[in-house]
Amino acid sequence: MSPLLEAPIRQEVEYALAPLGTLALERPLPAGLRLWRQAWLRKALILLLLALVWEGAARWQDNALLLPSFLETARAFAGGVVSGELPARVLVSLGVLVQGYLAGIAAAFALTSLAVSTRLGRDLLETLTSMFNPLPAIALLPLALLWFGLGRGSLIFILMHSVVWPLALNTYAGFQGVPETLRMAGRNYGLGGLRLVLHILVPGALPAIVSGLKIGWAFAWRTLIAAELVFGTTSSGEGGLGWYIFQNRNELYTDKVFAGLAAVIVIGLLVENLGFRTVERLTVRRWGMQR
Repeated sequence: MSPLLEAPIRQEVEYALAPLGTLALERPLPAGLRLWRQAWLRKALILLLLALVWEGAARWQDNALLLPSFLETARAFAGGVVSGELPARVLVSLGVLVQGYLAGIAAAFALTSLAVSTRLGRDLLETLTSMFNPLPAIALLPLALLWFGLGRGSLIFILMHSVVWPLALNTYAGFQGVPETLRMAGRNYGLGGLRLVLHILVPGALPAIVSGLKIGWAFAWRTLIAAELVFGTTSSGEGGLGWYIFQNRNELYTDKVFAGLAAVIVIGLLVENLGFRTVERLTVRRWGMQR
């Protein structure tokens, strides 16, 4: 073999590493920057800023009947909590909301399962969502009163309407986004119909399903408050949070009206940050399906 074709021989070189104690370690972040990276602190500062703007606007308006200050509303809110009236109203509203919300989830799941299983089910879901999704749930309240009378049945009916269509659309879109390889893998294991939906489609479409649940919750909560403002009490004489707001508006207790609205907002924040955020952290974020 020619000497020119032989690979050159390189001498091995050993480099001495510096001791670990002499290496320059990364400097820790300043305390202010570490605090600023906390999402809860940034949100708390936003809420504090809104409260200050509210207090300033109320003092400039100087008319508690039109716009009570933040401090007056806080006192009314605390008084309603201590007296037990505000928690009792909240429990009545949440009791109706949970029933309507769960019924809407069951109906949406049935429709979407049928839609991904048969062509007729898909046509049915597309037709019904095109017809009823643009229809405001509160517009069905007069019909609900005729059909179900003065009671919880009317409220549950319109809550179902407000939940089922956005949840069904989101869930169906999530099912359509599941890769075909996962569907084929499920069929190879003998899965079909409802078993394919539960074991393959639901886990694959979980981010879209959670998003639909959040949208359905928001629609149901505001629909219930609006319905209680019009509907009033149930046949048993119980009134929810919307009725609490309506009563105090009639009696010109504007601070209590704002306290009721604050209760609506607080419940929404708690459900979003403690409920759905926890579900997302334990499922879709833990599994790497969502950032």
